[in-house]
Amino acid sequence: MDLGPYRLHRRVLVASLVGTAVEFYDFYIYGTAAALVFGPLFFPSESESAQLMLSFMSFGLAFFARPVGAVVFGHFGDRIGRKSTLVASLMLMGCSTLLIAFLPTYAMAGWVAPLLLCTLRFGQGFGLGGEWGGAALLAVENAPPGWRGRFGMAPQLGAPVGFIAANGLFLLLGLWLSDAEFAAWGWRIPFLVSAVLVGLGLWVRLKIHETPAFAEALKREPPVGVPFGAVLRDHGVALLAGTFAVVACFAIFYLATSFALAHGTTALGYAKEQFLLIQLGAILFMATGIVFAGYWSDAASAQRVLSWGCAATVGIGFLFGPSLASGSWIVVGLGLSASLFVMGLVYGPLGVWLPALFPVRVRYTGASVAFNVGGILGGAGAPIAAQWLSESGGTNFVGLYLGIAGLLSLLGLLLVRSRAATA
Repeated sequence: MDLGPYRLHRRVLVASLVGTAVEFYDFYIYGTAAALVFGPLFFPSESESAQLMLSFMSFGLAFFARPVGAVVFGHFGDRIGRKSTLVASLMLMGCSTLLIAFLPTYAMAGWVAPLLLCTLRFGQGFGLGGEWGGAALLAVENAPPGWRGRFGMAPQLGAPVGFIAANGLFLLLGLWLSDAEFAAWGWRIPFLVSAVLVGLGLWVRLKIHETPAFAEALKREPPVGVPFGAVLRDHGVALLAGTFAVVACFAIFYLATSFALAHGTTALGYAKEQFLLIQLGAILFMATGIVFAGYWSDAASAQRVLSWGCAATVGIGFLFGPSLASGSWIVVGLGLSASLFVMGLVYGPLGVWLPALFPVRVRYTGASVAFNVGGILGGAGAPIAAQWLSESGGTNFVGLYLGIAGLLSLLGLLLVRSRAATA
């Protein structure tokens, strides 16, 4: 196996992976805290279900901040460069996450507590809006010929790395602390630890250079005045296609993680440590799916891999609900593993497929906006819709959300089938 390109560009690949690892770590520690403790701590209500719903609504708030961040950071990423923009987005994202560790609860500050929580959650999402697109471009625009799929999977592997770090830390805290200690102060520790990961990400990113593709584009012509306007005017179909194409991966991830954790520890009665351990095993299948998809994309095309992955998402929709309702931890684990492997197939190729839809001069903006608007459609409402569907008709109905997400993503792929066939 030829590993030469990996060695030559290892600093760039690490920089792209670390950023998305921090992104998913930040998002998942919030999602886990929202599922376990944020309801009673920040959103007191008459029923436990209402608390959980409000907690998940605060979780979804960041998804609506992400497209705004994508436009702002994409603007500077396409005008002044990928490196500087990625450093700024990581700092905003990291500071917002760290400050959550110091928030007062509702019992301490009343309505100010949820207001501050939602403000910082918006800041998280705003910073994250510029993170994924820049990390993907950092990898793909440095890739040698024939390696774009394998380089594009580097930022995608940050997702399971961040998940394992977050989930593993929550698991250790669950083993060390009582439920009362965790609810009183233990939940703050993961947000404090994020400072270490952000520091590592900044240290790596400050040592990299601008991507060759962007540097070459600047030599040929000046940057676009308003990249977002150019994307809307000249690349509307690509933007719409990219938005739909990412819906499936967001839907699978947040149903198999945040919703499954909340459902498993409430309706199914699992101890949170046991369910976190099940999810830690399942996430390894997601990493396997990403690596498989990266190599497959270079051997065939990212378009083909995504098409198979989206079709599999529809199929997983029929299995997800019954497996979660089974009550058997083996069946639940197999269902989550299969779901997250399929997520690897639809998430892994996006790092190369989405950027290929847009020219270099507006690529940061186009890829970032499509990815983050798709996140609203697929991820923001996923835990909320799943909670409502589960209460209305059981978890069998939750699979409908996955099936619809897979069909929407297939529609997006069809819109640019000829353009992206070799991507």
